[in-house]
Amino acid sequence: MRSVPSNRAKGSAILLVDDNRDGSDARCSVLEQLGFLVSYAGSGEDALQMIAGKTFDLVITDLVMEPMDGKQLIATLRQCGFKNPVILLTGFANMLGLKPENTGADAVVNKSAKEIDEIVRQAKRLLNPAKKPAGSLVARKQKSRSSA
Repeated sequence: MRSVPSNRAKGSAILLVDDNRDGSDARCSVLEQLGFLVSYAGSGEDALQMIAGKTFDLVITDLVMEPMDGKQLIATLRQCGFKNPVILLTGFANMLGLKPENTGADAVVNKSAKEIDEIVRQAKRLLNPAKKPAGSLVARKQKSRSSA
């Protein structure tokens, strides 16, 4: 499993995993127009094979797929040491109470008319983590620990 932290959004390699090709084509198109490098996998098994051979900065996976669903894919990725962010995409987030804490994902996005905006917002957030200002208390504590 290749897993490399990314400090950039544009040009980041994204793997989109969904068994519904029609919906994925629209998501891929928008993400590519924004400068992301998007690959597509039609199942969890295909995704695992692709991740074994290529580094992806972010994985976006649908929840409802057969035979491996999105939560099973995320669990397998984490067990194999994939540390990069994962977004879980589902139409059932609210109904099933799906959250990052109970899915293993870094973000859960509900399918809706505005899902693309939310996917892009979450992708940018996860690929460009906020850095602590050099003078912040947390940064000073980390610096003092490393120099001790």
